[in-house]
Amino acid sequence: MHEESALALLGGKPVIDHPLSEFKAIGEDDINAVVDVMRTGVLSAYIGARGPAFMGGPTVQRFEAEAATYFGARHAIAVNSWTSGLIASVGAIGIEPGDEVITTPWTMAATATAILHWNGIPVFADIDPDTFNIDPASVERCITPRTRAVMAVDIFGQSADMPALRHLCERHGIKLLVDTAQSPGARIGARYAGTLADIGGFSLNYHKHIHCGEGGIIVTDDDHLAHRLRLIRNHAEAVIDSNRPQDLCNMLGYNFRMGEIEAAIASVQLRRLAERVAGRQRVADQLNKGLSGLPHLRLPQVATDCTHVYYVYGMTLDVDALGVSRDRLAQALRAEGVPGVMAGYQNIHLLPVFRNRIAYGTGGFPWTSSYAGREVRYAEGLCPVAESYHSTRFLGLATCLCEFTPADTQLVIDAFHKVWGRLDTLRAMP
Repeated sequence: MHEESALALLGGKPVIDHPLSEFKAIGEDDINAVVDVMRTGVLSAYIGARGPAFMGGPTVQRFEAEAATYFGARHAIAVNSWTSGLIASVGAIGIEPGDEVITTPWTMAATATAILHWNGIPVFADIDPDTFNIDPASVERCITPRTRAVMAVDIFGQSADMPALRHLCERHGIKLLVDTAQSPGARIGARYAGTLADIGGFSLNYHKHIHCGEGGIIVTDDDHLAHRLRLIRNHAEAVIDSNRPQDLCNMLGYNFRMGEIEAAIASVQLRRLAERVAGRQRVADQLNKGLSGLPHLRLPQVATDCTHVYYVYGMTLDVDALGVSRDRLAQALRAEGVPGVMAGYQNIHLLPVFRNRIAYGTGGFPWTSSYAGREVRYAEGLCPVAESYHSTRFLGLATCLCEFTPADTQLVIDAFHKVWGRLDTLRAMP
């Protein structure tokens, strides 16, 4: 029989010997809100034609007004997913085929495919080594005469350096978009993350801070962009009332409409956002105190004048000093029962679609089309910080997956200390 102090990876008893409680977003007030909608008999009130119903039903419109007020934005536009919101956002700025949009490789693939959707060309800038967000200095090196916009991503729970990105975009006369899927409720200065760009927005799907099944909120202070976003959301080609090419540009409307049930749940969830953020921050504070001092483990860095809402608790390792690979450490932590251990994140510029430049058909469109202003390729070495972190140095905890009571969090801390206390054993493993 193995000693309890032995690593679970080698047959010892794990620190966490039971599943931790999964994140549960739904309560009785969500259920009551759904029942109220069901009793009205109105599950959706959109019509893809001119008239009052073009803007959707009363629950959707009420949720939009609540979201605009909460986030301090002039307009909030509800959509059926944040992927839809990204597609609508890129289309609304009037992107032309072959235009370039700079974004980050550390994001969900939809951030970049929303650019491809309009036959634009994604260009990938590297990430900041402290925050994992897009690096403004790398962005500036990527700007060309074909650059139309920057799509920042507020990854893991805190805002990108929006003042620097805003200054850069204004100087070059390009638009600034931001994907705040993972960071609703985070602040940069007095403003909410997601509201400092020309267009921003949030995801409302599984294990997000606001969860209504599937959904998204687009926010903007620009009346013209808000109008175009609403058109794209709901069959724009059927209702656009202009013959001017600049008005008709990208007015290929879709059914990106949120239903009344999802809006009712999202409204309840929005009222819980501050409480949920505070809960995640308490978990992070406990982790910070408990993990501080573990050698060669760098805890999450919060940028100046920012708050962090900890969708992911992101750390980095000095693997050379540790003498143990990141993947072996992650394996040991998982064996101790730690949930949501992330060994790396992702580098979407190295996904087959981008690496091979095959999207529409098999001929390389839009990269090889006459619309492209230059050859853009994706390969290893393009984003060295992101690639190094993904392959060897980044270690994360998906704090969005579990409730993480103080007792649960202490077990996670104990598991880290157990693994770090047996580094010699890990170093000796083949």
